[in-house]
Amino acid sequence: MYNFISTVYNFILLLHYAGRRTYDSCYRARTIFQVEQAIVITQDFHQPRALFLCERLGLEVVGLTADQRPYPGLSRMWWQTREIPALALAWWDVNIRRPIPVLGDPLPIFEVAEWR
Repeated sequence: MYNFISTVYNFILLLHYAGRRTYDSCYRARTIFQVEQAIVITQDFHQPRALFLCERLGLEVVGLTADQRPYPGLSRMWWQTREIPALALAWWDVNIRRPIPVLGDPLPIFEVAEWR
């Protein structure tokens, strides 16, 4: 675990306020922040869709689960059921619709690091 923490510490953690949905966040990471590789940290039920979208939008990603609590019974069933249409929409977005999210001027993430 220490190696992971020390590695993450050397990278940049940047809050992304314009990510209205996972597709937008992945698209903007590549286009606005000019990220090529990323660690996607999200809930277990969301991880497959997040990785799918990021990979299809040109990012090389690995995923880490960030569940703060277990999702028992109905809660787990709700989120797993929700992911079925969400994954279908993700496929539709990257293969058919290809929406352009809110963009802006490029803000390469490594230039942001130089400001700090």
